[in-house]
Amino acid sequence: MTFQPDLFKDKHALVTGATQGIGAAVANALATLGANVTAVGIDHGDGSLDARIDVCLADVSSEADVAALFGKLSALDILVNCAGIIRRGGAEHDVAVFEQVVAVNLTGTMRICCAARPLLAARRGVIVNTASMLSFFGGALVPGYAASKGGVAQLTKSLALAYASDGIRVNAVAPGWIATPLTQALQEDQARSGAILQRTPLSRWGRPEDIGDAVAFLCAPASAFITGVILPVDGGYLIA
Repeated sequence: MTFQPDLFKDKHALVTGATQGIGAAVANALATLGANVTAVGIDHGDGSLDARIDVCLADVSSEADVAALFGKLSALDILVNCAGIIRRGGAEHDVAVFEQVVAVNLTGTMRICCAARPLLAARRGVIVNTASMLSFFGGALVPGYAASKGGVAQLTKSLALAYASDGIRVNAVAPGWIATPLTQALQEDQARSGAILQRTPLSRWGRPEDIGDAVAFLCAPASAFITGVILPVDGGYLIA
């Protein structure tokens, strides 16, 4: 029953950061289960979205873009925040770069949640945010990403409390090592990929679809009594 084909029939879903990678997989999973999905991104992505999905260009760090986006929406049942950036090679130790990463990953998530709250309250909807393994670990070369994802985890718990009176559930997924363009260099580095797989009990890289399925569960009636949870989807990496 959790994944019956019409599970989200007549439901309206908004997924940010959804024109490629994990966000696209999430949007596709919801659409496959019958939702009317709007995918938000800063570009049209890599063409991996289901043809049934509407695409809207917007930057979650822009107040004007978010206002314009929600001005077009009349109903919302599901919100999934996948928009996120990372700046590698130690660049995030520059305060300006750090602030840019936090502005998208953390403040952008909060901005979208605030804008969505009235629509979600009207339909007792659900929010799923995207945390990370670095919500739990430090990241020596990516302090902005790690801090923002730690913030997303705490924001999720805080909004779960604040929005409960509106009937809105708020949870997050924490992806492990997922095979996307963002991690392509790591996948191709035999030593680093080998170390990741050695620590991962299920002995493989995750697929974007693994995250899409977990998000679908957190949006489904099967999880109706779950809120404030940060769900690792990591093949066991966190516990190894």
